Amino acid sequence: MSRRGVLRGAAATAGAVALGGGAAVPASAADSAVPVGAAAAGAAADTSVTVTQAGTTIALSVAGGALQWSAGRRGRTVVGPSALGLRLGDGTVLGAAGTVVTRCRRASGNTTWSAPYGRNATVRDKYQEIRWDLQDTATKTEFGVQVRAYATGVAFRYLLPGSGPDSGSGTATVAGELTTFVFPDGTVVYSARDEDPYNPVTPGAVPSTGTSSTDTGPLTDLPLTAALSGELIACVCESARADYPRLMLSSVSDEPNTLAAHLMQHTARGTGDVQTTSTVTTPFATPWRAVVIGSTHAELIDNAELVLNLAPASALADTSWIKPGKVFRCQLTTAAGLAGVDFAVARGLQYIEYDSGWYGPEGSTTDATKPIGAIDLPSVISYARGKGIGVILYVNRITLSSPDSLLALYKSWGVAGVKLGFINDGTQAMTQQIIGWAETAAKYRLLIDMHDDVRPFGYERTYPNWINLEGVRGNEHFPTATHNVTLPFARNIGGPMDYTICYGQSRDQTTNAHQMAMAAVYYQPLNFLYWYDSPSKYGNPAGWPGLPWFDAIPTAWDESRALAGSIGEYVAVARRSGGTWYLGAMTNETARTLSIPLSFLGTGTGTWTATVYADGTPGSSPFRTPVVVSTRTVTPDTTLDVAMAPAGGQAVVLKQS
Repeated sequence: MSRRGVLRGAAATAGAVALGGGAAVPASAADSAVPVGAAAAGAAADTSVTVTQAGTTIALSVAGGALQWSAGRRGRTVVGPSALGLRLGDGTVLGAAGTVVTRCRRASGNTTWSAPYGRNATVRDKYQEIRWDLQDTATKTEFGVQVRAYATGVAFRYLLPGSGPDSGSGTATVAGELTTFVFPDGTVVYSARDEDPYNPVTPGAVPSTGTSSTDTGPLTDLPLTAALSGELIACVCESARADYPRLMLSSVSDEPNTLAAHLMQHTARGTGDVQTTSTVTTPFATPWRAVVIGSTHAELIDNAELVLNLAPASALADTSWIKPGKVFRCQLTTAAGLAGVDFAVARGLQYIEYDSGWYGPEGSTTDATKPIGAIDLPSVISYARGKGIGVILYVNRITLSSPDSLLALYKSWGVAGVKLGFINDGTQAMTQQIIGWAETAAKYRLLIDMHDDVRPFGYERTYPNWINLEGVRGNEHFPTATHNVTLPFARNIGGPMDYTICYGQSRDQTTNAHQMAMAAVYYQPLNFLYWYDSPSKYGNPAGWPGLPWFDAIPTAWDESRALAGSIGEYVAVARRSGGTWYLGAMTNETARTLSIPLSFLGTGTGTWTATVYADGTPGSSPFRTPVVVSTRTVTPDTTLDVAMAPAGGQAVVLKQS
């Protein structure tokens, strides 16, 4: 079907219209006084509108026929006037010129929702919204844009209506977006591609990367954090990505403050089919382009749930079987699996995992239905289930030719979840495959943890069994402390991340207290602990004073508070489970002391006992800095001095006395 046959004359229906994978257009949306006759007359009249929520603004405008947006926080510019628009597969460009507004509708939302696990027990979804129905006067092609302002940031997406006077379904082919993000002078963005370290650069200086089989150019992955002057900070993410390619951002030649949208045409590592366009069924809504905003760096962490608010609600009627928790990776023998179960019971873990190699060499073995001879898997699973411990199995994507039958088999074995490795992400087809795997795993009540360069887009809300994903330069690479204190303000804003805490590893470039603090600072509901270790290492617990911290700390929370932070420098986060608070603080290679008020404990809550796991006297390397444990009595009026060695940290458990 041609573009005009799909899009021309598609009247916007009143009431709720389901669009793509995102939320429906609210039925309460009210028409504003924007004239609709301009389109018929062919006049590209200038017009603008702004929507505000709690000091956060997003504005839309048409000037000289070109569509633009901008965003601000409390009178300050976050994103200056920036382009909006789509490029269709037949070469038609929407939004660059000759654009008129045919209808404007306003709406608002104010609800709360909860999930099986999260940063907080409940999430507030409160926003103001504007939807513009638009027409390209040259081709009479109709399209739209929907924007929202939250206290926590802003978001927008494009709308493609259906075909015909009754707005029935059709198809449209998208070749690209005109979307840009123009940041104020002095902005520094934290650029990273694939699993590289973050690189702080100006928007116009993103390094050129890629190969002949990948997307090539000055490209960066999302989430992309922009530190503006002062304490203002923003993180560009995407949400509700379905049937659409992944978004990257690119520097723009001769526009030093601008980043432009780039829809991926290759899989992230160049091992899949190339898709230069994406054909979608209309009516269709593109993924949300979200800008999470913090007036301070710490506030940015607290505002990360914006990404979830924009994602579709849970598709699962029953989520009672979904249990977050801590995981121990076992060596590839029966004895190691049984010992791993005992270790999990002793150390308060919920799962063990057999990683790559349990069914043979993962790069060449396409059959993941038979364990190697060294592993009596039925015996390990039976023993684990008898002890209340779940078993997770690693699976390389090359074994997923029939995911339904494979996951059904694992369910019959009594497996609790799967960790998928070397997952491709980037193209429209890969997006749909990833979502399909999550859906199939949910069908068999299996948790799923997707590894390698998969980037978050809020679907842990839609399929809560998709409990974690990697998409980050992981801790198994023993990165710098600076990298570790960048992640809470960057990758972790977009969604949960699997970061494999390495406690007591001589290859760590950080102190052990720094590694301990990760369990509170990072949001990772499936948390792999003691990476590279075996239970025998901790046979004498007295030599490992951090063990009680890891024993006690959960991975899902009733309440979370970011207490202090500066991207790439330091961070402090407190999270509550039940009546206990867990506080983690981390610093880069610079020693520092943070003064942390404990007012988050709540006025009138009396006295609390603080168990403090702190850096001792710095050793010859950060790893050799001992953990020193102390206790003290505190109240909500106490200001806690959190001293950290170079590349150090501190972990604190707070219980009411």
